[in-house]
Amino acid sequence: MALYLYQLSYTAESWKTQIQSPQDVRGRVAAASEALGGRLVHAWYALGDYDLVAILEYPDNAAVAAGSIVVLAGGALKAGKTTPLLTIEEGMAAMQKAGTAAGLYRPSV
Repeated sequence: MALYLYQLSYTAESWKTQIQSPQDVRGRVAAASEALGGRLVHAWYALGDYDLVAILEYPDNAAVAAGSIVVLAGGALKAGKTTPLLTIEEGMAAMQKAGTAAGLYRPSV
């Protein structure tokens, strides 16, 4: 299973609704994730460009994309961003693989 960083920004209308009736968002996110074979690892409210950030675990890119589509289709978000996360070992393996092809790529400048 792969890990993903999901960042989202709520619409003003969504914030208004949440202020009037605060609810724990983790239950909704966890249920949708589990229905797609994934799981919510953890979520946090954030300050800045995004209002909420979450670490999600999914079996593949298609499943996490489906989860993002479900959440965005709900209409409560003005933006959502999914970032695949690599372990340090995976990143090092990618660098090693890149080393085998580095001399073959010639940028056109």
